[in-house]
Amino acid sequence: MSLFAYAALAVKIGVNLQKGQILVVQSPIECSVFAREIAEAAYDAGAKDVVIIWNDEIFQKLRFEKADISVFDEFPKWKKDMFEGYAENGAAFITIAASDPEIMKYADKEKLARNKKTTGAALISYRERLMSNKNRWCVVSYPTLAWAKKVFPDLNGEDAYSALENAIYKAARAEENPETEWKKHIAELKKRVDFLNGHNFKALKYKNSRGTDLTIALAKNHIWAGGAEIAEDGVEFAANIPTEEVYTMPDREGANGVVYSTKPLSYQGNLIEDFSVVFKNGKAVDFKAKKNENLLKQLLTTDEGASYLGEVALVPINSPINKSGVLFFNTLFDENASCHLAFGKAYPTCIKGGENMDSVTLVKAGANDSILHEDFMIGSPDLSVTGVKENGEEVVVMKNGNFAF
Repeated sequence: MSLFAYAALAVKIGVNLQKGQILVVQSPIECSVFAREIAEAAYDAGAKDVVIIWNDEIFQKLRFEKADISVFDEFPKWKKDMFEGYAENGAAFITIAASDPEIMKYADKEKLARNKKTTGAALISYRERLMSNKNRWCVVSYPTLAWAKKVFPDLNGEDAYSALENAIYKAARAEENPETEWKKHIAELKKRVDFLNGHNFKALKYKNSRGTDLTIALAKNHIWAGGAEIAEDGVEFAANIPTEEVYTMPDREGANGVVYSTKPLSYQGNLIEDFSVVFKNGKAVDFKAKKNENLLKQLLTTDEGASYLGEVALVPINSPINKSGVLFFNTLFDENASCHLAFGKAYPTCIKGGENMDSVTLVKAGANDSILHEDFMIGSPDLSVTGVKENGEEVVVMKNGNFAF
């Protein structure tokens, strides 16, 4: 397939750009070729204009090494105004998620934590708009050399890059007739959404041989979603390319038990590996990690809501991404290879009327609130998920890692 066809997929199916609309693209400088293809596809689709915001992770690494720590307690007003301004004027947003999974391995963890907290607080209004689907948005990806070498360490640079590019196209269902394939895929995910919404489970029970034994109460009036969503303007869009998940909102105080990760969590340019978390009345009260446990602690203490769950998502173990055997070290892909949960902010659209609720009302309705939203993977070939209905009836939702319906 052509790179332009992949870019057009992000524009037409991803954000479903409408004529006269502005598109804002956030891109690593290493993905400039792809970002320009997205811009061309957007103009061809009738965009009023395209704005590209470049990110340079190598410079950011240098900044974390050299800049005074006080810098990371500040966020430029012009940057905050830019994001909020475009959002309030109805722009669509595409983010190209591609980074070296361990570029910040030796960076000052205190600087990373402060920067995360400062950025999250400054852009909270912008992010709330996107998570409430007031603006259409999409996360898509394209390879970088450093990332490719991490995913395919036994290949030389050029071959690793090509291998990652092919793996991305395959995972994104973008090899042949991508727009047609995506319309079929969205229809299949809708069947799963309809099944789960039809049962209206009050809780889910998770178990596997790694030690996971977790019960998660779901928010009252929760809504399952997946594949495509409807924005405030009534236009359908697909927020993630690729996507294999169906997901909903847990009750903020409803998680009890222990859960074990099954894939590394790429967080702030570092990998948190082989970790477990114990929940009591929704809160993470204990945790362990074989690698970067201190970083996990920083994540969970970012703010009050960071130690609670904001999302439960179901993904079959026979998803194309998992079957590929590729560990991407990138949440966009790895979360679509495995059932996962998310620390932090809940999606307001996953509860009836939530997109029109303020943060206080959402919390009262059972939603979690936080400046972060971080997915971590818990799926395994022997994972079982059982749905519990209001009358106590139990329904097998997943068996041996795959859907039972």
